[in-house]
Amino acid sequence: MAAGAQGATVARNYAEALLELGRAAGEPRAWCDLMRQVADAVAGDATLARFLESPRIAAADKNAVLAKAFGARVPRLFLRFLQQLVRNRRQGLIAAIATEFETLLDASQGIVHARVTVARETPDAERDAMAARLSQVVGKTVIPHLAVDPTILGGVVVRIGDTVMDGSVRRKLGLLRRRMAAGAR
Repeated sequence: MAAGAQGATVARNYAEALLELGRAAGEPRAWCDLMRQVADAVAGDATLARFLESPRIAAADKNAVLAKAFGARVPRLFLRFLQQLVRNRRQGLIAAIATEFETLLDASQGIVHARVTVARETPDAERDAMAARLSQVVGKTVIPHLAVDPTILGGVVVRIGDTVMDGSVRRKLGLLRRRMAAGAR
């Protein structure tokens, strides 16, 4: 498996190719789901992962197993894509390709994912209102992924890509403390 930035770039290139194949087949979301299922299967089965990664097993043998396992369950072109990954010795990038594929597909459909940190569990209605407000602010459909962190005391911290919107009570108290300290001098 390629490492670091090079591996991410290679995974993105494969994901772009797979997205084009999925679009040509008229089912990019279904292909995205298939790629995620394959990635989850490899991640969840150490024997399968070792089998695919083993340099002692010929690519032809690995591809025969893939054909037997997936042949009747996935589109032929999707199977050929997986087999090409094996021939190119890029099977270690399956999980990264699945993630990149999801990101590319979502971006093409105007969907962004936000990591939202809250101080306490949030009811579904509040979560939906938060998603609607974030979508309005960002101008895209936002899918929030909530995490609870009581140390923020209240409010929310939203991270979308490299952008952070910190509306936490902890941050506001910190700002107030700095202003008061500056005014006391």
